[in-house]
Amino acid sequence: MKHFLSLESVTTADIKAILCRASYFKRERKHHLRPLSGQTWALIFSKSSTRTRVSFEVGIRELGGDVMFLNANDIQLGRGEPIKDTARVLGRMLHGAIIRTFAQHDVEEFANYSRIPTVNALTDAEHPCQILTDIFTFEELRQESIRGKIVTFVGDGACNVPASWIWAAARLDFELRIAAPLAYQPPTELLRRAGGRVSITSDLYAAARGADLLYTDVWVSMGKEAESAQRLKNLAGFQINASLVGLAAPGALVMHCLPAYRGKEIDDATMEAHAETIFAEAENRLHTQKAILEWTLS
Repeated sequence: MKHFLSLESVTTADIKAILCRASYFKRERKHHLRPLSGQTWALIFSKSSTRTRVSFEVGIRELGGDVMFLNANDIQLGRGEPIKDTARVLGRMLHGAIIRTFAQHDVEEFANYSRIPTVNALTDAEHPCQILTDIFTFEELRQESIRGKIVTFVGDGACNVPASWIWAAARLDFELRIAAPLAYQPPTELLRRAGGRVSITSDLYAAARGADLLYTDVWVSMGKEAESAQRLKNLAGFQINASLVGLAAPGALVMHCLPAYRGKEIDDATMEAHAETIFAEAENRLHTQKAILEWTLS
């Protein structure tokens, strides 16, 4: 039994094993084994979701399990019960839990006290399932390893998605460039702890030159709505568009973890020009997360 709580806590070997199994689950979607047969898993979400909820619900069912969705406001957790108490109860009834919430500590505490496989489906600190999906998609479409390639993240570099990219770069030996205004750059402590080939700049165009992958995310993450006006002002211009794509390497991919706010972090024309890649990326959440679920049982 294992937990998938962050890319920081996962080894290079485990990442490669999960990516290999994701390819298998996609290729053999109708014929693979059902390792969750006889099990019931819970989705415990404090944050709303489309792709994460659907991909995990479908994935659990395709792996043979049953699934229940628990909004944090509908259970005692939403009324102030300590996480460790909720975890102790659910751990006696369920076979696994997938949690999408704010604090990373909450997911870690639940895993510690529940003693059932626990998956981080997003916290403010990391979004590990998304980044493994993105790497799987890159390697699938390019038919080559991401090792040695250049990934450029554009936008808010101090949120959960670039944090997971930072750990992925350290684990899989590719170059990561983060292009963000000074106030939206990742903390130096994270960069020091992770290591790897990561560079931070406010020069958007320098970061894009020669990149194999251009990547962006929303400027206003969940929980940051009160800062919306200031964020839109400060991040204006840190957009993926045709001129930026023109600076990247030939055949460079453009990705977005969705939802996309067209005209802000990516313009409509670029979104449509790279829609096949972006929606393949969204589909691949299903296959990668099935591989993660299987991995937690090993």
